Amino acid sequence: MREHVRPSQTHAEEVVANASGENFPVALRLLPARHRRHLTNLYFFARLTDDLGDEARDGSPDQADVTALRLRLLDELAADVDRIYSGGTPQSPVMRAMAETVRECGVPAQPLLDLIEANRQDQRVTRYPAYPDLERYCELSANPVGQIVLYIFGVATPERIALSDNICTALQLAEHWQDVAEDLGNGRIYLPGEDLKRFGCTEADLAAPAANEAVRQLMIFETDRASRLLDQGAPLVGTLRGAARLAVAGYLAGGRAALAAIRRQRYDVLTGTPRGRKPRLAAELVVAYLRGR
Repeated sequence: MREHVRPSQTHAEEVVANASGENFPVALRLLPARHRRHLTNLYFFARLTDDLGDEARDGSPDQADVTALRLRLLDELAADVDRIYSGGTPQSPVMRAMAETVRECGVPAQPLLDLIEANRQDQRVTRYPAYPDLERYCELSANPVGQIVLYIFGVATPERIALSDNICTALQLAEHWQDVAEDLGNGRIYLPGEDLKRFGCTEADLAAPAANEAVRQLMIFETDRASRLLDQGAPLVGTLRGAARLAVAGYLAGGRAALAAIRRQRYDVLTGTPRGRKPRLAAELVVAYLRGR
């Protein structure tokens, strides 16, 4: 894990540098330049927020010191959001770019602040007793991204936002189910406690090198739940045209490919992180775009 000891502007510069070699979604590469620019600005903002909440360290072995640092840096980021909407100049280069997207696309402040709040919650909450608790977390950590995407394309309506929220919550769940072992290594369990109890799973089971039958049955349940939620939001694609339709179909395809990867691994998310295959992703993209769901 990287150590971070300098001000948030340096954190932002590191995010840009580290992300430059990453693979962006195929659909993003096919979009017009004006949309790519705004979506890239959103991506860097979300990456910076997550980086401050998950990676920032000051070299102290005391977790309380690390938590205090992360909360302070997230507060600095929230102050930059306030500067955008009060007419000031953000300190972070990532936020100065995001300010352009806010102005040109009419993005409201709340989704940005919600993403920051989700990372504050990660500093305080490491277990979720029931599914509604996890769902409320996804309302902060995932749904705002889809809302901002709709604003970027100029197609945000209450009806579309509701459908988008279903897709984004499902995408967040899929990511959590892929990363069960990694999250546990970081001291977090996103699987609802009530579900662990229902299927007779313990934290020791999740720490094993391979999934036992109880863990597999739990992951079948959780994967099906995420799949149903994804399907509930899928009609959003059919309400869109052009670049917006392509982008949202791409996100939907990514979720379906991720869930297919979990199934392909026979629901054993402990032996390795299931990753969607590019051919499956491309096929799902074409199907979602053409069918409109």
